[in-house]
Amino acid sequence: MKIVSYNLNGIRARLPRLVEYLDEQKPDVLCLQEVKCADEAFPIADIRAAGYDGIWHGQKGFNGVAILTPGAPPKLRRMGLPGDPDDSHSRYIEAEVESEAGNIVVASIYLPNGNPVGTEKFDYKLRWMDRLRAHALELLAEERSTVLAGDWNVIPTDDPDDVFSARAMASDALMQPESRAAYRRVLHLGFTDAIRARYPDGAVYTFWDYTAGCWQRDAGFRIDHLLLSPQAADRLLDAGVDKEYRGREKASDHAPTWVALEG
Repeated sequence: MKIVSYNLNGIRARLPRLVEYLDEQKPDVLCLQEVKCADEAFPIADIRAAGYDGIWHGQKGFNGVAILTPGAPPKLRRMGLPGDPDDSHSRYIEAEVESEAGNIVVASIYLPNGNPVGTEKFDYKLRWMDRLRAHALELLAEERSTVLAGDWNVIPTDDPDDVFSARAMASDALMQPESRAAYRRVLHLGFTDAIRARYPDGAVYTFWDYTAGCWQRDAGFRIDHLLLSPQAADRLLDAGVDKEYRGREKASDHAPTWVALEG
């Protein structure tokens, strides 16, 4: 069972790439982030024509998340992260997905970027991550196979395995000690980082900026993560990044990042 996280950076701009990916890779679950369109503008007809259906939580011009599955859509469990009823950002959607080895809870997550540091945007990022930790603890209490998939907007370490240049990114919100500590607080609840479980060593990047020839120089970093509950980690077969899709025409600046689970 292949579960993919893919920040599209605008579903309408990348629709050909999305349909192409569905056709070529045929994922069992595709979690999208940064779809950047209102609910009524979500191109569900094109997605259905490609053999998929889905659920989505949109926002005009910004943010937006979705979960796609072949045939029928997954069962919606939650739209929006609990803990702040006034939060207007569309950054979290959660579903139950059928599986031969037992149904799986899957969340598509688009964490706040947080830049610039020292502003309300950074404070919002940290508050949002605290809310995510609280909800992740509730999910773990269900003792079910659970995958938290998405663009976490956190580079976990200074290691070249995670970032092309820690010095170049030092002032970015993605690298701040507070951001990393918040990420670790979720991870250390008992989740497994699928990519690092599969590749404990070596550079594995998921994002390359459009500027300064970052893609051509392989100047990337890892911010797209799939965290597995213990029950999901027991089913782990493989994980990776479909890097070639970043190099295609009018591609997203993220590459699809995935985990394969038994069943």
